[in-house]
This record gives sequence, C-alpha cells and structure tokens, in this order.
Amino acid sequence: MIKRHLPFATVAVIALVAAPLLLEPFRLGLLAKYLCYAIVALGIGLAWGKGGMLTLGQGVFFGLGGYSMAMYLKLTEAEGGLPDFMVWSGVEELPALWVPFANPVFALSMAVLGPVILAVVLGTLVFRQRVRGAYFAILTQALAAAMVILLVGQQGLTGGTNGMTNFFELFGQDLAEDSTQRGLYLVVAGVLGVLYLATRQLVNSRYGRLLVAVRDGEDRVRFLGYDPALVKTVTFAASAGMAGLAGALFVPVVGIISPALLGVVPSLELVVAVAVGGRHVLAGAVLGAVVIGVRQDRVQRAVRRRLALPAGRPVHPGHDPGLQGHRRGRANRGGEAAQCSSYVTCRWCSTGSARSTA
Repeated sequence: MIKRHLPFATVAVIALVAAPLLLEPFRLGLLAKYLCYAIVALGIGLAWGKGGMLTLGQGVFFGLGGYSMAMYLKLTEAEGGLPDFMVWSGVEELPALWVPFANPVFALSMAVLGPVILAVVLGTLVFRQRVRGAYFAILTQALAAAMVILLVGQQGLTGGTNGMTNFFELFGQDLAEDSTQRGLYLVVAGVLGVLYLATRQLVNSRYGRLLVAVRDGEDRVRFLGYDPALVKTVTFAASAGMAGLAGALFVPVVGIISPALLGVVPSLELVVAVAVGGRHVLAGAVLGAVVIGVRQDRVQRAVRRRLALPAGRPVHPGHDPGLQGHRRGRANRGGEAAQCSSYVTCRWCSTGSARSTA
C-alpha cells in the first residue's frame, strides 16, 4: 500500500512545498494555470479514457465555471454599481441574471453545479438515444461553437469578444500580492490532488469497473440488466463539474476569461493533451496537460517576440505577461505610479487600459 502511494506523495510534496519556495511568483502563476488545465484533463481522462466518451466541448463547462467566478469578482469591485464593461456598453441597470452572483457561495456553487446540471440534461437526452462514438464527439464540439457565438453576441451581459478582465481582489485579498498568488497556487494544487485521489478511487471501485465494461461492450452491459445511459451520464457530469471548478480557479489565477478560452480550439487542445499523456492513465492525462501547457506558452512567447520586431524595435520588458512584466513596464514609465506599457490588457494595472506601445 505504501509503495503504491509513494509516487503520488512525492509529487504532492514537490508541488505543495518545493514549488512555492523555488519558483518566482510569475513562474508559480504559470504553473497554477497549467494545473487548472490539468483538472480539466483529469475529467477528460475519466470520461474518455475510462468511459469511452470523446468529449470535444469541455471548454463549455470550463467557461461556465470561469464566468460564474468572474461575475462575482466584477460585482465585488463594482461595490453596488455596474461592472466597467457594462458602463462602456451603455447598460443602465444590472441584469437580473447577475444579481445572485454577488453572493460568493452562490457563485462558487454555480461554477460547479451549472456545468453538472447542463451535463446531466445533455447526457440524459443523448445517451438515452444511444448516441455514442463520433456522433457524441461532434455534438459536444457543436455545443462549444454555439457557446462562443452566444457569449460574443451578448456584449452588455458577458463582455462580448473581450470577455472579462481587470480583477483586483478576491475575498478581500489583493491579487497583485505575491502572497495571494502563492495561496492561489496552493489551493489549485490541493484541489487537483484531492480530485485525482477521488477519481482514482472511483475508477478502482465497482462503479469504475462497470464504466470500463460499458466502454468495451455497452450492449452486453445492457443485456446484463444495467443502465449504460445512467453510468455514462454520471461520469459525464463528474467530468463537467471538474471543468467548471477548474474554470473558477483559472479566473483569479490568470485574471481573464473570454470566449477565446472556451471554444472549439481550446477544447481540442485539452483532448490532445490527454492523448499525449495517455488517456487510459489518469496521471498521464494530468502530466500531458502540464507538458502541453508549457510548450504552448513557450511557442506563443517566441511568436510574440518575433511579431514585436516589425521595424527592428527591441522587445519591451512590458510585453512579458504577469506580475514581473508589469513591474518592469512600470519602471520604464517612471516608477510605481506610472501605467504599465504592456501591449495587452495588464491585470496588475489599476487603470486596466495598458495598451500603449510607447
């Protein structure tokens, strides 16, 4: 028993103890983002690897959780008024849909329950009709595409294409502080560890063996008197809940949620990450998400550096994302009171409009 849990215990010690001590806040924030993706990948590994359900729309559930948390953070910062993007969009009164999200308990609950309820409804309708294989995958992919269209078209309600950003406080804690980011990392790593243990326990249980049997021979399981539709719906809902929770953690860690983060392409990237790590092994799905996340960020940074040199200009320190780039950007603009010079919206700037190229 000890030998079986030794690898997990080793990784847990490294993640919870060594990483916060050895990594600077910017790198620790990146690792926290990768672990959020790993939570989604864990759910995909459960649904696809163990249940045979290739879901290409996990970004929908990730987005529901992320937008639930973002709505709470925006209402907290508005202090009874309207969020900034609503003011820019000409909204004069807070929509009724937003009102309950001022309560943190409701917002966090909906971040998980919202995706679960949607997955239960979708799974009940689909699996009862014995839709499976490529047809189920295409259906979930279409759901992701429809979700993006819906969010983009509701500028005054969801922020449209830009989504929501410029979050500064979480439960009274300044998100720009290193201690807050370190605490968020520990929360994300702890949640991933707990979910991994719970998922592995589920897979090793009688239900897990039944799930694998449904994957390998759904008709035979039905003839034995079990209900494959119920088994698959429960698993699909569990994976959706994980994705929703990951989205809720992602928002304060990264500082933004937008349709671009939950469409077809991000959903496919997560499936590729699970395939790279090994969809039949839960630890492989987690590792694959982290590895793909690291490689993707490195490629994106390399591309941005090249695109930032069209006229032979040096790469500005403010182009680096995160707190460290923000601090260097402000230093170049005249000290801590100046605005950061990042090309993109900087989550650390109090103005929230750092797009200057000077």
